[in-house]
Amino acid sequence: MAVVPTRRLALLGGGFSTDADGLLDDWVLGQVRSSRPRVCFVPTASGDSPVYVERFLAAYRSRACEPSVLSLFRRELDDDALRVFLLSQDVVHVGGGSTANLLAVWRAHGVDRLLREAYERGTLLCGVSAGANCWADGSHTDSFGPLTHLPDGLGLLSGSVCPHYDSEPGRRPSYRTAVATGALPAGWAVEDGVGALFTDGLLTDAVTRTPRSLLYRVEPDGEGGVTERALPCRRLVAPQRPPAPA
Repeated sequence: MAVVPTRRLALLGGGFSTDADGLLDDWVLGQVRSSRPRVCFVPTASGDSPVYVERFLAAYRSRACEPSVLSLFRRELDDDALRVFLLSQDVVHVGGGSTANLLAVWRAHGVDRLLREAYERGTLLCGVSAGANCWADGSHTDSFGPLTHLPDGLGLLSGSVCPHYDSEPGRRPSYRTAVATGALPAGWAVEDGVGALFTDGLLTDAVTRTPRSLLYRVEPDGEGGVTERALPCRRLVAPQRPPAPA
């Protein structure tokens, strides 16, 4: 009997671009059953920012993995090579920026279809900010300037996503209003410092690198408001290092 791959994706509230401790990056790599996983960074939402790319490479070259970067603004791979490249990855890590622009560029290049295929084959998909928004049916975004709802996404995760729930002014009330009015479906609100792992569409792990950061489930209450439920998060801690020799 053929083994059906486990489909997994992770919403990140941080990582190499914002956190010095590397705890969320280590947590992501810990989900992969490989001694040296292949990790592809996709910086589309930032317009393939060179600074962002260098941050990723600086963080991941020192880890036990094989890092790579997929550039679409200076694309070098034809369609066949692009498919082979993406389907060979153990982890696809999507950076932050503009969710709307990211989705448009991916669709122009067929990357949306390839990522769906990779997901079905067992590649771990993850990302921060726009890189978390993109996997859901809809999201909360500032892609158009003011905070608003974007009822568009790849639909690999049912519902909606709101990043930066605790750190950007207006995020919380704006997202709550979008869910209450039906502009966005019920979903997941991610505070900075949190990681949420979904396996076959179900939440299977929630972690935090700080004692205060939380993951929330936000749903309409049927009376014009929402219910907001904080979910327990497992605290990530840095591994103990042996003391230096005297």
